Amino acid sequence: MKKLVLAAALTAAASTAFAGSMADPVVEPVVIEEEAGSSASGVWIPLLLLVIAAAAASAS
Repeated sequence: MKKLVLAAALTAAASTAFAGSMADPVVEPVVIEEEAGSSASGVWIPLLLLVIAAAAASAS
């Protein structure tokens, strides 16, 4: 009886170990969307610094 239970347990373990295929998994590519901004969006910070520097120079 013990051999029958052991054989059944080994059969169950072997069947679950080989369940599945060797095919590569299908992975969808990640889509990254960028915001559509104007080309002048990076100009505001240097212009602000220039205005602050001009105000500091005219104050002294």
